[in-house]
Amino acid sequence: MNVAQLQASQDLDTFFFKLMAELGESLECDRCFLYLRHPETKLGKVPFCWVRSSEIPTVYDQHWKPEPESLASEDPMFAAALRCAPSIFVEDVKTADPQVLNSQFEQENFGHRALVHGHLCHENQLWGVLQPCVFGRPRVWTEGDRAAIAEVIAQITSTAVTFIQTSQPT
Repeated sequence: MNVAQLQASQDLDTFFFKLMAELGESLECDRCFLYLRHPETKLGKVPFCWVRSSEIPTVYDQHWKPEPESLASEDPMFAAALRCAPSIFVEDVKTADPQVLNSQFEQENFGHRALVHGHLCHENQLWGVLQPCVFGRPRVWTEGDRAAIAEVIAQITSTAVTFIQTSQPT
């Protein structure tokens, strides 16, 4: 996937929408979305989501909203993201270590079975989470998958920061 070429030819909305689709398809996922947040205001939204089929629930919210104060305590992956820990690759929500993932929280809020919790960190602050996922079955994330996610995150983080800074209400 050539992120730079895709990015250069699009406005940011179109770029991120197309990126979610290309990433979801190239990783053979069922859904891929991007959660964006401002680390100082703690306002966030999910403005970009791709789903493989209409049977897969969409995660989408075009409006900036305050993050729930309890989110980091309910969701160990979000707590890790806030610490700018490495991205998390979950092969099976049902058997994941509870120190890594709250399986009940994931089932109630997202419904996926396997996922990547890709952390977009800039200057030691969390600006977003990229989340490709699979429904209905576990998924082994290969070294190639991991490398692709790391490359995409490296290439889009500064663009995501710019998008957030220019689109968030003050």
